[in-house]
Amino acid sequence: MEITYKSFFREELSVKEIQEAMDNGEITSKELVMYYLYRIAKYDQDGPKINSMLEINSEAIFIAEALDNERQLKGVRGPLHGIPVVLKDNIETNDLMHTSAGTIALENYLANHDAFLVEKLREAGAVILGKANMTELANGMSSEMWAGYSSRGGQTLNPYGDSKLFVGGSSSGSAVAVASNFSMLSVGTETDASILSPAIQNSVVGIKPTVGLISRSGIIPFTYSQDTAGPFARTVEDAAILLGALIGIDKKDVATYKSEGRLHQDYKSYLIPNGLNGARIGIYNNAPKEYYESGEYDEHLFEKAIQVIIEQGATVIEDIEIPSFHRKWNWGVTLYELKHSLDNYLSKLPSHMPVHSIIELIQFNKSIEGKALKYGQDKLDNRVRFPNTLRNPEYLNAKIEDLYFSQEQGIDYALKKYELDAILFPSYIGSTISAKAGYPSIAVPAGYMENGRPFGITFSGTSFSEEVLIKFAFAFEQATKFRKAPKFDEKC
Repeated sequence: MEITYKSFFREELSVKEIQEAMDNGEITSKELVMYYLYRIAKYDQDGPKINSMLEINSEAIFIAEALDNERQLKGVRGPLHGIPVVLKDNIETNDLMHTSAGTIALENYLANHDAFLVEKLREAGAVILGKANMTELANGMSSEMWAGYSSRGGQTLNPYGDSKLFVGGSSSGSAVAVASNFSMLSVGTETDASILSPAIQNSVVGIKPTVGLISRSGIIPFTYSQDTAGPFARTVEDAAILLGALIGIDKKDVATYKSEGRLHQDYKSYLIPNGLNGARIGIYNNAPKEYYESGEYDEHLFEKAIQVIIEQGATVIEDIEIPSFHRKWNWGVTLYELKHSLDNYLSKLPSHMPVHSIIELIQFNKSIEGKALKYGQDKLDNRVRFPNTLRNPEYLNAKIEDLYFSQEQGIDYALKKYELDAILFPSYIGSTISAKAGYPSIAVPAGYMENGRPFGITFSGTSFSEEVLIKFAFAFEQATKFRKAPKFDEKC
């Protein structure tokens, strides 16, 4: 006999709708968690076998019950009270879940502390539901590895298509879990496109914030300069709510110090339906030729998105110039910083763990080659030759050039020259220049191609312009309501 759930759970639900239902006694957080566990069992690990979830929090139901009790006794902490959230597998949690970044070497690693952002989520009353699969080592493992694959978790699939449909960057599991309604919200991380790409590919909202808005402490690192966590949700409003809960100044992360006085604990005030009215949006449509031929671009849908923006009262400036967009970037920052950051992270692991350096990780993988090296590890092999001091002239010059060309000759140049409030990119083609600048972007659904593949757009801006981008993205979303649930969702 199959378990039946209240008819309330048959639709994709927002945080606001869930909170209202909890307040009215229609559902409880416990019932909500059980519903998502049911969906994960039925669709993620069985049926279509989407494979977005890597691990489930054994304490999730107990946490939900405690929050239900607290709601009755003391009231609600805020909009995330009792709301399930999924975390990417490179985010540490001080519970019974492991933190492995998709590697077999770290599959038994139990962190002694919550990441700062996890502390913030627990304080807000969120239920940490589980860990999501990810591209192993945030795509720092192999140049041949498929996005969404890890040796520990296998291949995550896109719920909108067959097994060949691209699933997006390394936070793919986090995006897919939300797209497939295995959780309302999730947290991913981005170095370059790791949030924006899976958000676009899986028809969800993804916010890549200014580096330093969300603490990096307690996250398995890739780079120092570009790493940031960020939210996934099915609506801009829910993404904004989650963003507000994640931010804060962390004594363990100096990058957060610059956000003092710039934090908005309540981004909901920027959810303005006519938020595009009077805005000046620059349209960037000079991507590399390969992008337009890749199958990720849909001219009709992009032109339709631009038309919506115009109809909403914005002034659009077509064919804007970003001087540095097509420059041959020096990738020295990511090459040197991955070596430095990952080596340092591994060196601090408990003594019983099997690896404490990149060299030991490489050797460990070779010892279980059949399980760990389906796609090889050429990226790790390449990192071994790099020094661990960050004083190399190639690295220092690359770091300076990245900032100068992405900011002064990149995003800020275009914003100033054309007097723009934001830049609009098709899909996520602006991810690299925004990532090197450390600047924010928000990806939103913008329809579906004839073959059913999701298409999206990205609003990008200057440092700490999240509230402006949220305002534009929300207005676009409300004017279009493009997002549709994956087809298998109709069977539940």
